[in-house]
Amino acid sequence: MISSLTAGALLGLSAGFAPGPLLALVITQTLKHNIREGIKVALAPLITDLPIILVSLLVLTNLSDFNRILGLISGAGGLYVLYLSYESVRTGPVNLEVPKSRPQSFKKGTLINALNPHPYLFWATVGAPLTLKFYDHNLFAALVFILCFYLLLVGSKIFLAVIVGKSRSFLTSKGYIYIMRILGGLLAFFAFFLFKDAFVFLGLLHS
Repeated sequence: MISSLTAGALLGLSAGFAPGPLLALVITQTLKHNIREGIKVALAPLITDLPIILVSLLVLTNLSDFNRILGLISGAGGLYVLYLSYESVRTGPVNLEVPKSRPQSFKKGTLINALNPHPYLFWATVGAPLTLKFYDHNLFAALVFILCFYLLLVGSKIFLAVIVGKSRSFLTSKGYIYIMRILGGLLAFFAFFLFKDAFVFLGLLHS
């Protein structure tokens, strides 16, 4: 239970604060219009990610050589989380210069997130294997992982929309860079457990 809560919180925070297409749009809409428009963009993953989650879980649970495939996917997930860790550590100040245009924030956010490869990569290599691992303990632990992930993912982007709307200097400050470096270090630590799961599933290590 604690492990699913911790995993969901860490991955959700890292995804929420990490620079990317959706965060760029959150900032853009907040600066060009208002905080409310930025929040509309932040809510987009709640719509676009559900089919990705369901398909990822369905594919994994219907594989014939389930443990071996899950081991390989967990290893790939570890590499992907290490990449996210590297991206977090090397994060610099965010550019806040944006042009004016019509809002259409929720539509733009949904489209950008649906066309963004990161949710697909995350759920295929990290999110779905972890959800199934927690489900082996009980359904509640799997639900806690997913709910905590999205609470922190969406919540952190809403937080950034409010911060940018109230004080535009935060994303260009050293504080933001330090937060991203700390999250990067935690992600690298978390990748170790994904590699451990990979060895267990492949039968190379006892749990």
